[in-house]
Amino acid sequence: MTEVSSLTGRLLVATPALADPNFDRAVVLLLDHDEEGSLGVILNRPTPVGVADILAPWAELAGEPGVVFQGGPVSLDSALGVAVVPGGGPSGEGAPSPGGGTRTGGADGGTAGAPVTDTADGAGPGDEPLGWRRVHGAIGLVDLEAPPELLAAVLGSLRIFAGYAGWGPGQLEDELVEGAWYVVESEPGDVSSPDPEQLWRAVLRRQRNELAMVATYPDDPSLN
Repeated sequence: MTEVSSLTGRLLVATPALADPNFDRAVVLLLDHDEEGSLGVILNRPTPVGVADILAPWAELAGEPGVVFQGGPVSLDSALGVAVVPGGGPSGEGAPSPGGGTRTGGADGGTAGAPVTDTADGAGPGDEPLGWRRVHGAIGLVDLEAPPELLAAVLGSLRIFAGYAGWGPGQLEDELVEGAWYVVESEPGDVSSPDPEQLWRAVLRRQRNELAMVATYPDDPSLN
């Protein structure tokens, strides 16, 4: 099998040409990407459902808007938490290895998070806080079955997602070749953007290349 260069922790930004309505102007944070496939969550699909309505213990830690986001079209009956821990380590440190357990959010209807291993409360700098597993830099997955108070003192932001976006082996690579996605670096603030509806334009606008011009693409090209 051809070796796949991991894009874990990077953003997939839908191109204007992407026709799938599930991903129209989507900004996807890749939580796992290897030879076995890819998994991510859409960062700019807020729903009307409040976090307090489905995961009340975590509601106070969720950033504004305090609603559940639709992470993708797969397993909408499962929940997944993504959180930023300030000073969570250098970019890429501790990124999950293949089979490392970040493919959370199965279709069993339960909450999903990341397994926690070899961590301790009050651990030193560079160690992961209990209940949080690093994906990329300061961004990580939250064990939603853990007591929220374990993370209350260290979390910078928290988002709760219903469902996720998934690709089988080689599927995402094919879509990249077809020009369906731009691949750009993520920033911790992308997870907690207070204006998610504008995230697609904001991410493109900060690029220091021709992608910045794509941010001006009209919502309805037929009216241009």
